[in-house]
Amino acid sequence: MNCIVIDDEEMARAIIGQMIEKNPQLTLSESFSNAMQAIKFLNQQDVDLIFLDIHMPDFTGFDFIQTIKNPPKVVLVTSDKNFAIEAFEYECIVDYLVKPITEDRFLKAVQKASAAAAAPTAVTKVPTEDNANEFYINIDRRLIKIEFAAVNVVEAKGDYIHIKTEGKNYVVHSTLKKIEDKLPKDLFLKVHRSFIINTKKIIDIEDNSVLIGKDVIPVSRANRPELMNRLNLL
Repeated sequence: MNCIVIDDEEMARAIIGQMIEKNPQLTLSESFSNAMQAIKFLNQQDVDLIFLDIHMPDFTGFDFIQTIKNPPKVVLVTSDKNFAIEAFEYECIVDYLVKPITEDRFLKAVQKASAAAAAPTAVTKVPTEDNANEFYINIDRRLIKIEFAAVNVVEAKGDYIHIKTEGKNYVVHSTLKKIEDKLPKDLFLKVHRSFIINTKKIIDIEDNSVLIGKDVIPVSRANRPELMNRLNLL
């Protein structure tokens, strides 16, 4: 994996750089003392992993992540343990190293980053005319094609989403927000914080729920007006 180091402390950059050089999985592309330099570099080069300090003058590590459109995997490096909970609100962050860093702990972070890079990714919609009616999911390193029209329900369960089709169900590591952005708005609607439905597959509506196939899906009060607007009522 190609990686960079961002840390305003020269000694910290040197230590992490040495650990990277000892690891055959890693290649150090560049090292930066401030985030702005790194942003310019990332606009021109792709990297797989960033070792990122949280505390930097004028620009925190979290500020940096929010600035990058599609951040690669990130290992946070800091002397402060108090940001661990906030850190894991970011999907790109795979580990949290507290200084001083030991080689054993560094190796575990690299292993987590490698595992995250190899893990099944979310839904990929291929934006070409030939397959505008379908998308692909990555399961066990296989790309499986699913037609939009075949999807009944998408349900969020923890860190995974369940895609229920007419013939089969699939589980992928993703968020409901990510798949919502990929699905055609004229066909799908988020009716609950945990559910997206194919509105063409609705069999019955009763009170605050809809029946799709054999699944009874809850409809939140906030989303019910939009659902009713979608229906061709007599």
